[in-house]
Amino acid sequence: MLRTISFAILFAFIACLAAPANAERPNLLMIFVDDLGIGDLSSYGATDLRSPHIDRLVAAGMRFDNFYANCPVCSPTRASLLTGRHPELVGVPGVIRTHANNNWGKLSNDAVLLPQVLSKAGYATAIIGKWHLGLEEPDRPNDRGFDFFHGYLGDMMDDYYKHRRHGINYMRRDRVEIDPPGHATDLFSDWAVDYLKSRRDQKQPFFLYLAYNAPHTPIQPPAEWVDKVRARKPDITLQRAKLVALIEHMDDGIGKVLAALRETKLDRNTLVLFSSDNGGQLSVGADNGLYRDGKQSMYEGGLRVPFCAVLPDRIQAGSKSSRICLTMDLFPTICAAGSAEYSHQIDGRSIWPTLLGQRQPEEKRDLFFHRREGGDRYGGLTINAIRRGDWKLLQNSPFAPLELYNLAEDAGEENDLAQKNRAKFRELSAALRVQIQRGGAVPWQRPQRRDE
Repeated sequence: MLRTISFAILFAFIACLAAPANAERPNLLMIFVDDLGIGDLSSYGATDLRSPHIDRLVAAGMRFDNFYANCPVCSPTRASLLTGRHPELVGVPGVIRTHANNNWGKLSNDAVLLPQVLSKAGYATAIIGKWHLGLEEPDRPNDRGFDFFHGYLGDMMDDYYKHRRHGINYMRRDRVEIDPPGHATDLFSDWAVDYLKSRRDQKQPFFLYLAYNAPHTPIQPPAEWVDKVRARKPDITLQRAKLVALIEHMDDGIGKVLAALRETKLDRNTLVLFSSDNGGQLSVGADNGLYRDGKQSMYEGGLRVPFCAVLPDRIQAGSKSSRICLTMDLFPTICAAGSAEYSHQIDGRSIWPTLLGQRQPEEKRDLFFHRREGGDRYGGLTINAIRRGDWKLLQNSPFAPLELYNLAEDAGEENDLAQKNRAKFRELSAALRVQIQRGGAVPWQRPQRRDE
């Protein structure tokens, strides 16, 4: 009897530690940017770039230095963010595109998305910006649980001002096609500000998913931002200047959003999360720090991304974590912060205790990465990787041998140990095959229309 009471007291004490200082649940703001390399913020080491607003956000909370995107390209990582699962297990092993013959994903009908869970917990849910998880019903944001959508259905824009892809207008306000003038980054920032102002006097908590297209190609910043960079850095190449300008322009927009949070007095009780969907694209001048390669690649430069979390009085300002996490971990983390319950299976693990400064032992788990793609380079096949502890096995081309690295000794992935450590190679390749089989059981193709 006494032992039962003791356990009850212990659990109650732990619950008190995890509970908010007040009973009010936090608002939730997820800022997700597109193709931002881990070396392309001044807070993460960039010397030719100024990102003061993101830097202040990083300094105001906990910064992570071992955070991975679930995939080195867009759609799969977004699927992981919103489902808490490996992307291939919810039907998104590759990029969702307009034409069926170059489309490599279809969000599973039975996938449970974050806004569905948060809505049941009493949250208003909104997405502003890039969706990239379905162009048609029943896979648009309003179909998949969001109360409000103001943004872009597609993948990349062919022009930041015209907002078209293959000549198709994918801009929407909920289900209504719109054609607003202006640079997409400015539009998304302004719409986010408008949304926050609309929540000023609302008692219902909100989840806002703010997803920028920037700094994805085309590298098309407003001309005045390029002029600022070149005036400050006369020796910078034009290619690099344009990318820096696109990032700085986005940072300025994020600054307006954060200012709106303060002006509406929502900042004191809003959990703000910031990350990128994959590493930076080297061919347009991105910097992925000390890591090898970039976007599209299973090397660390394609997968390592910046991440920070801010919640005043609960997440310690200026704190850092070396914990190894993935994008899919944000699903259960956000649910824990919002006291939102779910009973279905997910793959992500909550890092909420870590954010609150509590002791959270490192998870012993394998990290899997998977990508399917077309064209001559991939041929409709997959590239894959697994990280187990310090060891990483990867295949960066479906036509190339598997490579093995020890990241503790070789973070730049320069010394392939596949032939020197066959025992570790066989151990990881066997585990990777099991995951590939799991993903292979999940359909990912959408029906092809007669006009395609």
